[in-house]
Amino acid sequence: MSGATSLIGAVVAVAGIGVAAQLLADRLQVPSVAFLLVAGVLVGPQGLGFVDPAQFGQAGLQAIVGLSVGIIVFEGAFHLTVERVREASREALGLVTVGALVSLVGTALAVRFVFATSWPVAVLVGSLLVATGPTVITPIMSVVPVRERVAAALETEGIINDVVAAVLAVATFEFVVAETASPLVVVEAFLARLLVGVLVGVLVGGAVALLPRYVSLSQDNATQNARLVVLTAALVAYAVGSSLLSEAGIAAAAVAGVVLGNADIPHESDVAEFKGGITVFVLSFVFVVLAALLSFSDLRALGLGGVAVVVVVIAVIRPLGVALSTIGGSMSARERVFVGVMGPRGIIPASVATLFAIELRPTNPRAATVLVGTVFLVIFATVIFQGGLARHIAQGLDILPTQTLVVGAGRVGTELADRFEARGEEVTLVDTDTDAVERARNEGYRVVNGDATDASTLESADAGRAGVVVAATADDDVNLLVAQLATTRFDVDTVVARANNPDNVEAFADLDVETISAGFAVADAIDDAIERPALSHWLADAGKTGDVLEVELRNESLADRSVDALTDSLPDGCLVAMVSAGGEDRVPDGEFVVSRGDHLTLVCETNTAMQSARRVLRGD
Repeated sequence: MSGATSLIGAVVAVAGIGVAAQLLADRLQVPSVAFLLVAGVLVGPQGLGFVDPAQFGQAGLQAIVGLSVGIIVFEGAFHLTVERVREASREALGLVTVGALVSLVGTALAVRFVFATSWPVAVLVGSLLVATGPTVITPIMSVVPVRERVAAALETEGIINDVVAAVLAVATFEFVVAETASPLVVVEAFLARLLVGVLVGVLVGGAVALLPRYVSLSQDNATQNARLVVLTAALVAYAVGSSLLSEAGIAAAAVAGVVLGNADIPHESDVAEFKGGITVFVLSFVFVVLAALLSFSDLRALGLGGVAVVVVVIAVIRPLGVALSTIGGSMSARERVFVGVMGPRGIIPASVATLFAIELRPTNPRAATVLVGTVFLVIFATVIFQGGLARHIAQGLDILPTQTLVVGAGRVGTELADRFEARGEEVTLVDTDTDAVERARNEGYRVVNGDATDASTLESADAGRAGVVVAATADDDVNLLVAQLATTRFDVDTVVARANNPDNVEAFADLDVETISAGFAVADAIDDAIERPALSHWLADAGKTGDVLEVELRNESLADRSVDALTDSLPDGCLVAMVSAGGEDRVPDGEFVVSRGDHLTLVCETNTAMQSARRVLRGD
């Protein structure tokens, strides 16, 4: 009984420490993994000795870590939708192919020559450090609001490379423990596990996606049932895959997550929220346990060589891999630098390296020390420094985009969001109506569910970073309060409010915000359709074809040029229609000279040309 009591105490201690670390990380707005690692070391046998992972037993520890990793990988893959991958398809493809190969080869070379290990051990370490998982990338992206294409590329890389690293490491490990085997064992084992994982994942995910057609989930506890079915799918996919081939379960869980994430399953937003909570708890538990297993003697044994490998991995291999894999993509040079800096490692290398080291230590202690020591040194360095400094790095590179905040996720709000996003702007919708929020999310919009008249809701929507706030609800009182908060509390440069009742226009004018009266706007639209039909029809299709764009000229290389010379630097199909400077608007001729800081109004035939012109004039 005392053994059971001791084990229960250890479980409760680990869970409590993990939750405390998560709360502290949320409070400080930094990735929680850094706190979890430090907490695990402090309470483990090398620290205060409150938690000893040996209490779980080797088989029990493997089962706990394995199932936890399956849930975590499934959760990340569930958010890997087709739409999200398209945001950065070129860069994401490069990162999971060229970038992964550079990471594998570069890390293996560094380990081989610094520690004089065998090639199989060096490749094993390199395989594990390919992974930049969602457990560390997603928390960083939640506090560093970079452009969607950057976040999508990093998160897609993390999810796919987590699976690739785990499966490749297991295949390589078979070669390590059977040194007389042919290197083809690695290729065969890798492909076999990947194939089994894909087949199991598709079958489990497809079966669960089709389940609502045959089983009614419309009863009172339908949401709860949907959550349980999806969670069970994650566990079943992992368990079946692992039972067929070791570590094939990770690939199976990931594929099942992708299938269900792209299927139209009932109560999807509730399921995602529930899974997110489960994943946070599981992640906290596993990271603390794994960190408690870490031996300081392994780190000390590496000496300065360990530091050298970490520096090479972070400062040479990662930037080189990103530079090669993002050539010809849509990211700016500064965004590529940011991606090159962000390469934190997480749960996959930590868990797999720990389990491998346990098996290797009796027969090959040197290999076990190099494996677990190198992996955890890289994890600590990347998570603490890259995670902790990510926002400062993004600010230093000036890649945090000014976003547009639209309050009201109804027809007006979503139509505005479509138009802003067509221009390449970052848009967040805010609404209290849960049905409207769910519809908007299903259509691919980023939405915050909350009352925008509450400053805390606007803060969660990152209003402090907004360059434009649009109050577009059907309630003038709400629009008035939102406009007031945006101007006084968050000091937003441009605030536009919708006045549904013309009698309220004066109240908005007192706040010195741009006010659009619904009645007057309709009258203007009718007048335009009568007097300016061609322009009216073209503007009505704006967002589908082209649009009118006003942008500040910040690119110094284009300043002090004539409009004719400037036009030569713009994409085809873009025309400078107006120049605004010093409070005056002018329709320029070809000889008119523009200056830095002038506001140029462009007419562009296509959205692609418009977005390119914006980048050129801003100097992005």
